[in-house]
Amino acid sequence: MAYATEVELTAYPVTVPTGASAALLLTRASRDVDRALLCAVYDVTDAEVIAALRDATCEQVAGMIAAGDITGTGAMPPTASFAIGKVSVVRGGQGAGGSSQQARKINGLWPQAWQTLQAAGLTGQGPQEPWHGLG
Repeated sequence: MAYATEVELTAYPVTVPTGASAALLLTRASRDVDRALLCAVYDVTDAEVIAALRDATCEQVAGMIAAGDITGTGAMPPTASFAIGKVSVVRGGQGAGGSSQQARKINGLWPQAWQTLQAAGLTGQGPQEPWHGLG
């Protein structure tokens, strides 16, 4: 089950490339969100939580597409640079620290997706166990 629909995805500045399935990307992005919130405790009927899950899912799809992953599997296009010994080759005018470098994922999510969940208070929770007192 996906946290967002194809119609909701169109509200984001995301263009799903030809040959890619928006429904499949949304399903896989929802799984990524689930994995990031594995130990989180939240009310699945709360409107703010539902909105955060939807928005994070759409942001995850946007991150996938921006990174060139049109399958949602994490498969990235071939690298644009390589090194052999002391020689480093960078294709397409990309340089160290350039704007074309990819953002790093946070707990399997692209930064905007993670920040959406964080702003909603859904992150930073560890495994839950009841407090038994020590006295």
